[in-house]
Amino acid sequence: MTARAWAELLRISALFTVPGDALAGAAAAGRRPNRSTALAAGASLCLYEAGMALNDWADREEDAVDRPHRPIPSGRITPRAALTAAGALTAAGLALAARAGRPALTVATGLAATVWAYDLRLKHTPAGPAAMAAARGLDLLLGATATATAPATAPAKASAAAAATALAPPPRSAVPAALPAAALLTAHTYAVTAVSRHEAQGGSTTAPLAALTAVAALGGAVVRERPGETARAGETKRAGEVKRATAPARLLVTALTGAYLRTAGRPLAHAALNPSPPLTQRAVGGGIRAMIPLQAALAARAGASGTALAVMGLVPLARSLSRKVSPT
Repeated sequence: MTARAWAELLRISALFTVPGDALAGAAAAGRRPNRSTALAAGASLCLYEAGMALNDWADREEDAVDRPHRPIPSGRITPRAALTAAGALTAAGLALAARAGRPALTVATGLAATVWAYDLRLKHTPAGPAAMAAARGLDLLLGATATATAPATAPAKASAAAAATALAPPPRSAVPAALPAAALLTAHTYAVTAVSRHEAQGGSTTAPLAALTAVAALGGAVVRERPGETARAGETKRAGEVKRATAPARLLVTALTGAYLRTAGRPLAHAALNPSPPLTQRAVGGGIRAMIPLQAALAARAGASGTALAVMGLVPLARSLSRKVSPT
């Protein structure tokens, strides 16, 4: 078993699409990233990799026919090793989520259950795309939940009253505030997963065309300004909260949404015109990589421009690794 084989099994080039879920969730919940955000991102990475290992274990017989070059059918990784890795990574992800608090662990448990249900039972059923999409939405909510339930740090010289205020839990509306962002990411994932069901044989024009339409609609939804989104002059914010989007942030949202549309839209258009397996696989890969600018646009939409730019910094890494290890 080589490092290359494990890199292929775990789809390491797709790993860079994961941390943005937690960061976008934190921004959508109106909070700055904190230690619990990092724990949520770590849990997400572990659960994502568990899903990759479990996916190939569950599909080992199918891959022996359609994708004999993959690590398990080619004999480079044993089925037992892949299943053990899936179990260990799931346990590690739940342990990290537990350190972020009970609410985060609750969401992470639902996420882990969805991942295992998808790989073992739902993948080849009509409910498959919905299950995969739900997993991505839960991943964003994991970041929102972990971040929003973490106590803010009180200043060292603050009074007892100020310290009590700083350490108070965030308003209960913080996590529901992240639901619209989770819904947008969920819809994108559903569209890409529907296309991925045809990547081995190709032949479907309907799936990439429907996904292309969905991507265009999602782009419009992201750039559409919400009521009360622009910051008011003199507006104050709670400790640890992210400011609402300003006019420069709106420009950033537009630019990031354009990057999302280019990354996802072009390969989907090619696949719709010629639904061959190679072009369909490129469309799926483009849809996976497009999650990064989508996450960045969602963060910028919530007013977290710094977070958005940090997420976009993952794009070159994902693009570079995708040339060496396929994300699909």
